[in-house]
Amino acid sequence: MNASGGIVDRVAISLESRIRGGMLGLLVGDALGVPYEFHDRQSIPTADEIEFEPPRWFRRSHAGVLPGTYSDDGAQALVLAHTLVECKRFDPEHFAKGLLAWKNQGFMAVDGLVFDIGIQTNDSIRRLESGIEPLSAGGTEEFSNGNGSLMRVLPLALCHRGTDEELVSDAFDQSALTHAHIRSKLCCALYSLWALHILRNADNPWQNAVDKLYSMFPANSQEHNEMNLKIEPRDSIYDLSGSGYVVNTLKAARWACNNSSFEDAVKAAISLGEDTDTTACVAGGIAGLQYGDEGIPSRWRIDLRGEEIYEPLLEKLVHHILDN
Repeated sequence: MNASGGIVDRVAISLESRIRGGMLGLLVGDALGVPYEFHDRQSIPTADEIEFEPPRWFRRSHAGVLPGTYSDDGAQALVLAHTLVECKRFDPEHFAKGLLAWKNQGFMAVDGLVFDIGIQTNDSIRRLESGIEPLSAGGTEEFSNGNGSLMRVLPLALCHRGTDEELVSDAFDQSALTHAHIRSKLCCALYSLWALHILRNADNPWQNAVDKLYSMFPANSQEHNEMNLKIEPRDSIYDLSGSGYVVNTLKAARWACNNSSFEDAVKAAISLGEDTDTTACVAGGIAGLQYGDEGIPSRWRIDLRGEEIYEPLLEKLVHHILDN
């Protein structure tokens, strides 16, 4: 449904509307989830109560942050989009400088306020500050599989004009700056292919993405085994989690995006509790692609803060994509 309650014809949604919807969707999802972060699913308000401003009885997280403010998730996605617009491709050196500017000067952050930065991302940025090569900065241990690279990867799919294999390579590299374990890289690649197949109006974007990613690696490879054992198996609703583990976030977003509107998708993501801003950010990016920017409720588009930051960049991003 669109913002006025009408049915959205997904095939008829323009590319520009999908691009704007994807970027605004991840920012709105992030901002919507900020007040509910760290709460378990039992304490999350009902769907009709989930808004930028939580109900008065709810003990909101990040109490000093104004409603409608996106967090590190949205800011890092904008940093990546900035690199793609400025360099016309993914450039790890440029992106690393952007992450440092975000962390230290509040680049792309609302009010210049940096908050809710993940432990793994913070550690990796410290390594970047020490001069380590960008593609060697990310953690490679299994416990380093947080969702910090997944939450920001969507602009890669929006701007992509090469082969699917090249998109996967770029998704791996953008993850490597902070999350270099193969599982995090694969989740970023799968999410990017999922988004790309939505842009192509594929009948089953998720399954097309899964099949494509499997086809790129030998049957007994580490990548294939990670996909088969850790990432692709589908969990029931009772096994889904809103935790910050990258696989949980990707699966939660897939489940949430089975809903029939943008609003229902992001509220479903938040209903899982825990890392609500990132789960809703990841789901919101996909739902924004599915329903376009007009499918995002107007009250959220109007009340989303940071317009002076994201809107000029979004205009450049749209022109960059449509002109190529």
